[in-house]
Amino acid sequence: MKYYYHSPFVALFNLMIFFFAFSFTNCGNAGSGDNSNINESIAPQGLSVEFIRQPEGVFIIDSKPEFTWELSGSVATQTAYQILVASSEDLIDKNVGDIWDSGIAPGKQSINVEFNGTPLEAGNSYFWKVRVWGENGQETPFSKSQRFKVGENKGVITSANHFQVERIKPTGFKKLSDDSYFIDFGKDAFATLAFHYETKKIDTILVHIGEQLTDNRINRDPQGTIRYQKIKVPVDPTTTKYTLQIEPDKRNTGSKAIQLPDSFPVLMPFRYVEIEGAKENLDANDFIQLFYHSYWEDDASFFTSSDSTLNAVWDLCKYSIKATTFAGLYVDGDRERIPYEADAYLNQLSHYTTDREYAIARKTIEYFMEHPTWPTEWQLHVALMFHADYMYTGNTELIAEYYDELKYKTLMDLLGDDGLISSENATPEIMKKLGFKNPDDKLRDIVDWPPAQKDTGWQLATAEGERDGFVFKPVNTVVNCFYYKNLLIMAEFAEILNKTEEAAEFLQLALQVKKSINDMLFDEELGVYVDGIGTNHASLHSNMMAMAFNIVPEEHMPSVANFIKSRGMACSVYGSQYLLEALYNANESDYALELMTATHDRSWYNMIHIGSTITLEAWDMKYKPNADWNHAWGATPANIIPRYLWGFQPKTPGYNIAVIRPKMGTLTSSTIVVPTIRGKIKAHFTVHDDVKSYEIEIPANMSGEFYFEGTTPPKVVLNGEDLGHLEGAILLQSGKNILKLF
Repeated sequence: MKYYYHSPFVALFNLMIFFFAFSFTNCGNAGSGDNSNINESIAPQGLSVEFIRQPEGVFIIDSKPEFTWELSGSVATQTAYQILVASSEDLIDKNVGDIWDSGIAPGKQSINVEFNGTPLEAGNSYFWKVRVWGENGQETPFSKSQRFKVGENKGVITSANHFQVERIKPTGFKKLSDDSYFIDFGKDAFATLAFHYETKKIDTILVHIGEQLTDNRINRDPQGTIRYQKIKVPVDPTTTKYTLQIEPDKRNTGSKAIQLPDSFPVLMPFRYVEIEGAKENLDANDFIQLFYHSYWEDDASFFTSSDSTLNAVWDLCKYSIKATTFAGLYVDGDRERIPYEADAYLNQLSHYTTDREYAIARKTIEYFMEHPTWPTEWQLHVALMFHADYMYTGNTELIAEYYDELKYKTLMDLLGDDGLISSENATPEIMKKLGFKNPDDKLRDIVDWPPAQKDTGWQLATAEGERDGFVFKPVNTVVNCFYYKNLLIMAEFAEILNKTEEAAEFLQLALQVKKSINDMLFDEELGVYVDGIGTNHASLHSNMMAMAFNIVPEEHMPSVANFIKSRGMACSVYGSQYLLEALYNANESDYALELMTATHDRSWYNMIHIGSTITLEAWDMKYKPNADWNHAWGATPANIIPRYLWGFQPKTPGYNIAVIRPKMGTLTSSTIVVPTIRGKIKAHFTVHDDVKSYEIEIPANMSGEFYFEGTTPPKVVLNGEDLGHLEGAILLQSGKNILKLF
């Protein structure tokens, strides 16, 4: 079952369009099917099958796949569509859908249109195309056709996207001595090295690859899991082309790690190369970094602003998301290459705001249903992943497939008499329901990572680790804030599946949990949330989670917000996701921007300053001595900038309606491109003489609701029309909207 939002078009008008178009459909499907003759400016574009934008070379494993397309600028709102699916390219070029011809289907739906034709057969290739009708009855040509191949279903519902290999040329090349060279590829990447070398005799050269420099040379003894490797390469006169044979790491290629495809060479993240023992002259053209990653379109997103530090942070974080897709699932970096639920959720949010790619997140969600990890809060991130996917794609298949199992992931079975949950209530039976295979597995509250120095033996810059001195009690404030959010999500999911009684039960339980948190975990005298029942200690984490999940009553927001600001960045790179969300929820956008553009050692700028081009696992090596330099959970600004600073979020599933709540802080200008399943949202902002100007381009088949930052301006002008003094949202239509706030 699927659930979609539709705008209220008059049924009679749709029927008129249907009959108007029907005559053309039954006259040999008028219009040429030859792709070369298609007017691309008005035909549908951006086609995808099962969210795969370039499905050729991918196996589509859903026997009833969903089709999605973007509308061209000639159609603001779709009122009908026709899909053709053919068994051959020749037939689709003739506009013959021998496998499925949807006919003229009235409606606005341009995403998640489910196949409903002759059953598709595994191993066969098919071709599809679509045309649409607009709000004035105008008909577009058919789109270019797209080919897809059906594969065998192996117990999951998500089709995996394919990988790409980029050939990166050096950005720097230096001869160090007669037989040694230094090469810089500009950015760290999960890669191997291809090079050209001609020798007159059998010999051996040494190749050093690494992520970090020290004294302008590769650090050959790096700290933690910063990567370095020395490789001896035999060379001989019969060979001129070489691919580096990197030694596999025992930990990240073990049984618990995600295994790379058999066709991949061994990959290691590196940016720099040094060559020793080369008897022949070399130059930059002899070397290529073979960068492996999942399917990615760089132009899907863009951001710049009047703050150069923020721009550099965005570039760092966006690239981090791209670079860490090498495994086809969201993994925790190169040290383990294991998916963890919290890491994956942060990765998902930033992936959805930097590229129109959903398959990796959906595959990772399905992975977690069979492979849970130990932290209590990590279990509570699974529902958040389901919900983010639902809102950004509008698709309900995962919800319908895993609803019953997902109920266990809310940890509602851990409920105590006080109306809150505790991991101490977990039993072997509950652990089994969560997907754990070992009867000795236990849930452990984590709050943040790394923990205090006393718990690890690590020599940390801050003895309390990244937990701000959090005091652990059986009933944990952070855990129960996540629990509250899970209950709200499950109430929504139950409603989608027409489980109205369960929806009401989840909602009632959520209200009770919220009341219990405020009654039992809020210190009225201090005006803050304590860490748990039985302690009067208040950490940043307890308060930022309550604020991030909208648990804080309006009357307590000032005191909680002030406390949060007083703690600074007293959390890890993971915790920064919820800290920044909390600050934007509390209307503290200036301080949020201050944190994102900070230059101290607990900042994204620091990661750039110390030489990394992918976000670190921790703010600095002194805060986690075994940290790696390739951890996507540190890329929070990649989603915070589009979702909170610019304020673009889906109000309805699948972005039928977009919410725009810009909170620009001290910025004086910004330009952004945000990917959505319906197309790109493009926007530009300037402020001059206290007049804020926005130009926002909304994709076709989408509308927007613009909300003011702070107090309502005395005068609002939209597309040249003076709207006077407004309260509430301004409705933006598809196309360009020019808004001036005086």
